[in-house]
Amino acid sequence: MNNSNKALRPLPNVIFMSRWLQLPLYLGLILAQAVYVFQFWTELVHLVEAAFGNQDALSMLVKSIGYKATPIKDAAGAVIGYEPIAKLNETILMLVVLGLIDVVMISNLLIMVIVGGYETFVSRMHLEGHPDQPEWLSHVNASVLKVKLATAIIGISSIHLLKTFINADNYTEKVLLWQTLIHVAFLFSALAIAAADRLMHPVSEKH
Repeated sequence: MNNSNKALRPLPNVIFMSRWLQLPLYLGLILAQAVYVFQFWTELVHLVEAAFGNQDALSMLVKSIGYKATPIKDAAGAVIGYEPIAKLNETILMLVVLGLIDVVMISNLLIMVIVGGYETFVSRMHLEGHPDQPEWLSHVNASVLKVKLATAIIGISSIHLLKTFINADNYTEKVLLWQTLIHVAFLFSALAIAAADRLMHPVSEKH
């Protein structure tokens, strides 16, 4: 007897249908994605304007990345101010570009959560045969999604850490140490998740 079309009893059916309560959450993430797109283009426009000598755009970029110029010190060695930034320099450019890459990587993370989460926990999208179907979506499950998300978070953390080291003069040693330790913690967490997935689903069972 084929039970694929068997109707669920009322209570199990209500419980099963409750998965659709996640739909507003994924729609909210799509809205967050749109905000990231707006943020990306705002920063990019400011970068182009600053490259052509717009001081207002340069000031907004410097403020957004937390960059400070060479400090001005008094006779006692105390910082009393910072030298004005007249033009876009290589450090500011690198920090802004890393910020743009960071936005792109977070956007990729959102796509994985939205598409993979919906496919896994809400409803099938039936994208088989579609030319733009993500390669990873054909074999996605909760474990695979978890490993991919952990890997994406490590990539985002790496970008943040690189931005911090490039702008290290504006951070204390304590901040640098903690950011490094947090990144290492993310790395070990991802390795632990991948190892647990390998133990629970050996390669021989996946093929």
